Amino acid sequence: MVKLDAKIPEGPIAEKWNNHKFNSKLVNPANKRKYDIIVVGTGLAGAAAAATLGELGYNVKAFTYHDSARRAHSISAQGGINAAKNYQNDGDSVYRLFYDTVKGGDFRAREANVYRLAEVSNNIIDQCVAQGVPFAREYGGLLDNRSFGGALVSRTFYAKGQTGQQLLLGAVSSLNKEIGKGTVKLYNRKEMLDVVLVDGVARGIITRDLLTGEIEKYSAHAVILATGGYANVFFLSTSAMNCNATAIWRAHKKGALFANPCYTQIHPTCLPVHGENQSKLTLMSESLRNDGRIWVSKLVGDMRQPGDIPEEERDYYLERKYPSYGNLSPRDISSRSAKEAFDAGRGARGQEAVYLDFKDAIGRLGKNVIEERYGNLFQIYETITGENPYRVPMKIYPAPHYTMGGLWVDYNLMSTIPGLFVGGEANFSDHGANRLGASALMQGLADGYFILPYTISDYLASAKPKTMKAEGPEFDAAMKEVTEFTQKLISINGKMTVDDFHKQLGRIMWNKVGMGRNEKGLTEAIKEIAELRELFWKEVKVVGSADDFNQTLERAGRVADYLELGELMARDALSRNESCGGHFREEYQTPEGEAQRDDENYSFVSAWEFNKPGDWNLHKEDLAFENIKLAQRSYK
Repeated sequence: MVKLDAKIPEGPIAEKWNNHKFNSKLVNPANKRKYDIIVVGTGLAGAAAAATLGELGYNVKAFTYHDSARRAHSISAQGGINAAKNYQNDGDSVYRLFYDTVKGGDFRAREANVYRLAEVSNNIIDQCVAQGVPFAREYGGLLDNRSFGGALVSRTFYAKGQTGQQLLLGAVSSLNKEIGKGTVKLYNRKEMLDVVLVDGVARGIITRDLLTGEIEKYSAHAVILATGGYANVFFLSTSAMNCNATAIWRAHKKGALFANPCYTQIHPTCLPVHGENQSKLTLMSESLRNDGRIWVSKLVGDMRQPGDIPEEERDYYLERKYPSYGNLSPRDISSRSAKEAFDAGRGARGQEAVYLDFKDAIGRLGKNVIEERYGNLFQIYETITGENPYRVPMKIYPAPHYTMGGLWVDYNLMSTIPGLFVGGEANFSDHGANRLGASALMQGLADGYFILPYTISDYLASAKPKTMKAEGPEFDAAMKEVTEFTQKLISINGKMTVDDFHKQLGRIMWNKVGMGRNEKGLTEAIKEIAELRELFWKEVKVVGSADDFNQTLERAGRVADYLELGELMARDALSRNESCGGHFREEYQTPEGEAQRDDENYSFVSAWEFNKPGDWNLHKEDLAFENIKLAQRSYK
């Protein structure tokens, strides 16, 4: 019987983390080299954790399915990273960042974890500056800030429109230093396909070498998963095509509970879908909403060019509906507002798009200032669309971007499998039902640099796992299971491609488990996904061999996982009879069309236990709000 224990420390919230660190057990520096730690994933959370643990003296095995650690998808993040430095002297504080994050997540996050995130945010900036990350600076040389959604202060540090790239280069530089010293060994082109449990404790992983097809086994005293989110379940998302949920999903099937899978974020500023054969969507940073104004025509079916629509016939709907936050309203609200405009027949020239207009900002600040702030983003837009955003408004529309759900973890970031830790977007920890902009990079680096190194040391000092080789019946059974799964995919030899199934799943997810959800659609989605999954195991065609480089086989395994995860997302959404953050049930909304929570019945984390495909048990972690008063979110 699974029993959820969040292990939240006692005491005032501002003292919990410091007290917890002091009360945690430590590993003697001379003993650290006796412990092996596996880190799967080399994005911000994974690279930061591997580098820090290696520097502490542990033997770290870092795994990536890329050819280089720096190709992890964190490198694609654009806009910035939050921290409560209050350099602008505009009223920011650790508590305000904590409050904004809990409120932004629509009061569905664990208070203690969120406060810790806000608390260590300032350390992250110091760490990254010391690494040489080229954050933007004001004329006098001080670090600059800009605003992001859901906040009334400027707390976002940035490096033009490529913040994720610069932060990851800093983390990977630290990782490379430890690789050079020999404390970290990097295994590239290896995809984790299973976690190995010995006596119920995580003691290793099974991987497939993506170049040779060889199934391999590795042991450790503890395992960290930092493999990102699962937005590609929608097929079209802002994630790179290789991003997947396989590592966390295979861990889920071994006993790690999956928390809040229906909490997915639809980002409001992305390039619209332009065709059936499109493979992914492109993000336009939320930072653009600092100076860009979002609008549609007030007239239904208006096919005029944007420049021909006079000012009095434009509806700046975010500024109208949410005057306090305007175009920097939180992502879930901004995305739903764009959908409302399109559903009302007021999309940009009839398209599934709205306008993001910089005319006023260019007139007020000058083109040079806008180019300095967003130049590379404008170049991306013009390269893809052929339109010059300095002259005509951008066309944007919401798209799947981030997943707040993930493997359930306690305060120590350990899953329900002892010895299996989860960092970054792969866990559910900090963002509730909606993540604020510029908080993903903050969480990844907080987990990797400043949280996991403490909590893993406490685990190793307390549990004292014995050294073991990657041998024995548990490793053999896991390797056999992975090999049989792979051979089964190859042997079906059906008539439909992997992408055929992924696209069909994506359409079901977007239409019925996307921005707007209802009981009828979710019930249909559960049935349709189960039927599609059954068809997949009869008709999928995987060409090539399992003993060679085979990207079709890679995708097939990932889509097989999505066909199970997608059903769980729909079941989770159906079971939560309320609207909160990114989970918007159309039956539960205020007269103004805002999300209507049910705190009396749904103020809990949904943690799902896997039995078999289509069959899960629900466990609940009740959320207690002792520092922030529960209230209906208002950004007006």
